[in-house]
Amino acid sequence: MLLFLLASGLTLIFGVLRVINFAHGSLYMLGAYFTYSVAVFSGSYWVSLLAAPVFVACAAGLIERFFLRRLYVREHEFQLLLLYSFVLIIDDATKAFWGTSIRMVPKPAALTGSIEILGRAFPTYTLLIIGLGPLVALALFLALNGTKIGRQVVAASLDREAASAVGLNVPFLYSVVFVFGAWLSGVGGAVVAPLRGASPGMGMEIIIMSFAVVIVGGLGSIWGAFLGALLLGEVLAFGTLIVPNLIVLLPYAIMILIFLVRPQGLLGRGGG
Repeated sequence: MLLFLLASGLTLIFGVLRVINFAHGSLYMLGAYFTYSVAVFSGSYWVSLLAAPVFVACAAGLIERFFLRRLYVREHEFQLLLLYSFVLIIDDATKAFWGTSIRMVPKPAALTGSIEILGRAFPTYTLLIIGLGPLVALALFLALNGTKIGRQVVAASLDREAASAVGLNVPFLYSVVFVFGAWLSGVGGAVVAPLRGASPGMGMEIIIMSFAVVIVGGLGSIWGAFLGALLLGEVLAFGTLIVPNLIVLLPYAIMILIFLVRPQGLLGRGGG
């Protein structure tokens, strides 16, 4: 579900903007650091959980408005170079501001215990994350299909020129999608902070696996990202127990298999 929280924003941005947001992992890392700072300042994890994703969304809004918007009509290589430059900028900025040591965020007191299910104890905080993933997936599905702005976003993703011709403000819709996708990455960073802390490089570690989730599930598909996250998560979990020496290769083996059997991904648009 942690993978899905990040991959959902990534696949949403690609599905609408056709932009491969290589800086998504760095925004996730920024969310973890903001969570640490707000938690220290306010003394409450819950305040940081609400505030940190908003700060990440604001940073993403500045990137989209003043830099990325100029490159929507250019080749993908220009977009990749721009976003990779922000990976370097954000990584160095976090090191300069927060240092290079791991910044741990205490779990909220209400979620430090465990709950027994079928004779086994499961950490309460872990169960919260497990429940959060399906809720986010359902909320995204309902927002895209059951709201006016959601339908406008879908229309803009299918045909930008036609959407503009009928009077839709496509640049505004693109900004909304990019900022909201970044907000989701901020939520992922805020959620992971009490588990693993905030550390330099954590964005690069997760972004590669998130791209794997998006590719396996199907570019632009929210439910595909959910299914891909479940599949790769279970492969990693059981692979660690059964073939620990090959655990690094397993996600990429799954990707290659998907490319060969179903190039558009499990629930990609190419499959209907």
